[in-house]
Parts: sequence; C-alpha cells; structure tokens
Amino acid sequence: MAGAWRDANHFQLLPEAARFLPAMFEAVGAARETLLIELYLMESGRLTTLVIDALLEAVSRGVTVRLMLDGYGAMGLSTADRRRLEEGGVTLRWFNPLGLHSLARNLTRDHRKLVVVDGRVAFTGGFGAVDDFLEAWYEVAVRIEGPVVADWERLFVSLWNSPVTRGGRSEAHSSGSLPITALPAVGKMRGRVVWGRGYRYQAIRLSLHRRVDDAHRRIWMCTPYFVPTLSLRRRLARAARRGVDVRLLLPGGAHDHPGVRYAGQRFYGRLLRAGVRIFEFQPSFIHAKFSLVDDWVSLGSCNFDHWSLQWNLEANQEVDDADFAADVAALFERNFAASHEVHRDDWARRPRLQRFKEWLFGTLDGMLTRLR
Repeated sequence: MAGAWRDANHFQLLPEAARFLPAMFEAVGAARETLLIELYLMESGRLTTLVIDALLEAVSRGVTVRLMLDGYGAMGLSTADRRRLEEGGVTLRWFNPLGLHSLARNLTRDHRKLVVVDGRVAFTGGFGAVDDFLEAWYEVAVRIEGPVVADWERLFVSLWNSPVTRGGRSEAHSSGSLPITALPAVGKMRGRVVWGRGYRYQAIRLSLHRRVDDAHRRIWMCTPYFVPTLSLRRRLARAARRGVDVRLLLPGGAHDHPGVRYAGQRFYGRLLRAGVRIFEFQPSFIHAKFSLVDDWVSLGSCNFDHWSLQWNLEANQEVDDADFAADVAALFERNFAASHEVHRDDWARRPRLQRFKEWLFGTLDGMLTRLR
C-alpha cells in the first residue's frame, strides 16, 4: 500500500550512525508535544540506555511519548529497562507478542523503523536500538520534513490502534487521541510513503518492479539480505541486457546471518552472466536498505528477501528528486570503492565447499518460503 505523492518536502540523507544518531537525539531533545517511535530491534545496552534517558527526559518536560516495539525483535530488552520506561511515563506497546497461535502469525513481525517528532520531523531507515549500530554495522537513514510526515504519523497510528498490539491499555486508542494536521511546505522535493504487510500487501515490491522495468540509466540496490524473488531476478537481468547499469551492493564476509548470504549467492552466476555487477562491502556488515533507479530513491526498512516480502510489516520513503538522487549516487560510489567486485570468471571458479553452502542454505530458504 502507498500514500499519495506529495510535493514541497525536504529529505536529508544521513549515512552512518555518526550522522543519523546525533540528528535523531537532537530532534528528540527538541520535542515539545509528541514522540512516536516504532522499532523492530531494541535490546539492553549502551545505545538503549541513551535512548531511554532521552525519552524519559522528554516525558519530564511534558512530551507524550509512545513507543511501539516488535514482540520478537525486542525480546532482548531487559525487564528492568521495560519497567524503567513504563514507570518513567512512556506508553509502551508490543506488536504481535509470540504465542501458541499459528506459526504464520508468529512469523509476522513489525520490521519498520520510524521516529516522528511533534508531527513535523520524521526519520526512517534500517536502524534499531542495539549496540551494533554504534560501530559494527553500516546503516543509512533519512530525515524527513514536509507534508509527507503526516502520512508517517497515520501509518504509526493505524498500527498503534491495531488489535495485534498489546500494552498501554490505560491510554485511549482512537486516532483522535493523536491529531494529525496538514504541514506547510518546507522544500521542493517530491516523495511518498510506501508500505507492505507480508504477501497480502506488497506495494514496496511492486513499486520497485515498475521502476526497474522503466529504468533508462541505472539500477543500484543495497540490501543486507539478498534472497530475491524470481520475478525481481528476471527484471534485473532483462534491464542489464538492454544496457541499463545494474549494480548490487551486498555484504561481504562480515554478516550477522551467513546462511542468508549463502542462500543469495546461489543467484550470482546467472545475474553476472546477464551483465549485473555485484559488489560485496568489505569494511563492516552493511545493514542499509536503499535503492536508486534513475532519479528515484527508495530507502527504509525493506530487505529483498522472503521474510520482508512475505511476512513482515515494512515501510520505505520514496523520493523522486534529482538532487537527492545525486546524494544517494555519491554514497553508492563511495561504498562501491570500499567493496570487492565479484567478477564472472572468478565466480565460475569458486570452490566446491562454497557451492555446497549455496545449495544447502538455498534449500533451507526454499523450505521456509513454502511455509506461507
């Protein structure tokens, strides 16, 4: 599903935690009315302590703080930290806590990442409140101002009020408890919010497909979990064959789920033969999820794997603006330069053990996919 395209926004690209974390803490520190935060990953540690400190300080100056966490992704949040949040005045809700209901329901997770400050400034990307984002993982976020922020608010409210969330029962759950007003123009950039809800609502995937099919110059994609569907693989190959510059920026050996990397590598050969260029990032694990097709950008929570496309709740910010696209292209170029390019001939000579791992984890991935 997708919101309407809206003009008069301003989007700022924030690559790496050294840029987006200070920007978010500054915005939270300036909040005067409301803070809406939606995260998949949150576990006790240095970063979470800083986040809790900032939220409690906001409550102390009269800000209404709503925090929505995924019932699985935030299992690492200690009882002491949960109690500290709730006793400090933060309204805490949980999306789809694990239970004895169907396996499919347990697999459905809220993978979105969102911070909205006073209904005027928003942030999205692939970030979470775990210490890996401080140094170990490479991540990217975007700062959002303008009319499109109201669409992010609506998306948050619709899930906050959903019957699959738990907690915060003392607060009214109607959207009327959170007034959403039209925001003034703050720039000249065009954007829209696009979101997915598992295999039933795949607006992010369909939007990407349309852009790939219509691409003229370039298709550059970055994702940490590259296990693409057959339809996306075919589209990328067709685009490369018709002369479009198709490049994939993927993790190298530093990966939090190596099996996912092997499952995706089984597709390298066909893509390389079609003319797709593949770069594996070397400095650290690259956890960012962003795509550039000509002058169109999509950046947010969605990976190109079966979990994101078939099970998770996801949300991305799309931007159609040449200046913003130039910033994203420059970021891609810097990351390509810090990557190892996988060449077709070298890949054809990879060892048998590598091939076996691709087969093994590819088979497991196929079995999980059929659970749907």
